[in-house]
Amino acid sequence: MQYGMLIDYSLCTGCKSCEVSCRKEKDLPLDEWGILVNQIGPKKLGGEWEWDYVPVPSRLCDLCAERKQEGKKALCELHCLANVIEILPMEDLAKRMAEIGHGKVSCYLP
Repeated sequence: MQYGMLIDYSLCTGCKSCEVSCRKEKDLPLDEWGILVNQIGPKKLGGEWEWDYVPVPSRLCDLCAERKQEGKKALCELHCLANVIEILPMEDLAKRMAEIGHGKVSCYLP
């Protein structure tokens, strides 16, 4: 079964627990990452302030394939304090995005 990562970044607080857990799991050096939290803003857009934190996976992210095979959650999903990250079967991604129902959602397919 193929999986994808759904990120509802409207809720992300920028805590970077996904970064830390991924780095430890993959034993990555400081200049590489499996997932990185980017800060967008603060910036005034259309008369309103916008300020988001957006977790962005890199090509090093395999959605913790070994953990998934063992029936465990990916570490970024497990340690996300705001429950922003979900690893779902590919066929469920569009349905889940529609359920969330707003534009601050992204999807990563390894």
